[in-house]
Amino acid sequence: MSAAAAGEDGPSPPPDPTSTSALGATSAPASVPAPVPASGPLTACLADLIPAVARRRVCWHGAGCLAVLLCVGYLARRHWPVVRAGVERLAVADQGWLLVGAVAAVGTWAASALAQQGAVTRRLPTGRLIAAQFAASAANHLLPAGLGAGALNLRFLMRCGLSASRAAGALAVKAGAAGAVRLALIALLALACPGLLRVPHFSPAVLAAVLAAVALLAALVAVPLRPRCRRAVTAVLTDIRAVHACPLRTAALWGGSLAFATLHCAVFVAVAKAVELPLPVVQVALLYLAASTAAALLPTPGGLGSLDAALAFALTASGAPAATAASAVLGYRLLTVWLPLPPGLVVLAVLVRRKAL
Repeated sequence: MSAAAAGEDGPSPPPDPTSTSALGATSAPASVPAPVPASGPLTACLADLIPAVARRRVCWHGAGCLAVLLCVGYLARRHWPVVRAGVERLAVADQGWLLVGAVAAVGTWAASALAQQGAVTRRLPTGRLIAAQFAASAANHLLPAGLGAGALNLRFLMRCGLSASRAAGALAVKAGAAGAVRLALIALLALACPGLLRVPHFSPAVLAAVLAAVALLAALVAVPLRPRCRRAVTAVLTDIRAVHACPLRTAALWGGSLAFATLHCAVFVAVAKAVELPLPVVQVALLYLAASTAAALLPTPGGLGSLDAALAFALTASGAPAATAASAVLGYRLLTVWLPLPPGLVVLAVLVRRKAL
């Protein structure tokens, strides 16, 4: 077509970016994600990983985190000589036991990946699954009440082809198995250490008031959510039956959950041995399980502050010196949080960049 013929109807409009050109080339599909905003790739990754419902609750969890951290900061300031003595004791701790604790800490991510694989019937990519658990441990220490790990694993399972309901059901199955294993270990170790765990005594009036408040709150929450809860419970029960119909998936779910709890106990026991904590191994493991279970009730990122205070209190109440107890808690945090956190955030950014999350 000549230029004159082309100009009879006026100038040509600009080409439509969604249309096919004369050469047959098409633009990028509409599903291509938008570029990462200038606020930073890590911030955008974390914001993209939080579901809409959880995002509305972050402010409330953040307020609880701030209150707990302020209390812990006040206690640390008040008992600063004990904390400083714990740091000095950790600096001269047995390096061999610390290496054992580091190896056990690395094993926790493989155990978590095994349990997550056991919670679904579909086979997941092994390498990306382990990397996702490593990244989830880092995200869990940045967001309160397990929101980071839960949202990241949910996104990972959906990227692997599971629907949102199936992915949420798989997370519920994994969490249920982990809780059951932890309670079973506490009961078993409590039998081996009678009298170590003592239930606080409450007056009947206080206990009745607390139970009434909990029942009222549960009723207020359950009534409007009853249809949704019923569907969710039905879906989770369906997933549980499907997983337990396969012996390999059952072994992976319960074996991975048991290995995860046992390896975390091994990390703390190894650090306690490194700083020469004068308590038997069984008692140290039981105190760790009880303290970490109690600390999970407070909405702090990765139990930051709440777990430290609970562990230190449990050890000192059982007869351990305050400085040694502080050293054991600091060593456990060093191996499970502070050393893995930077590489975990790097793995998280790489997974999001490669669209694995």
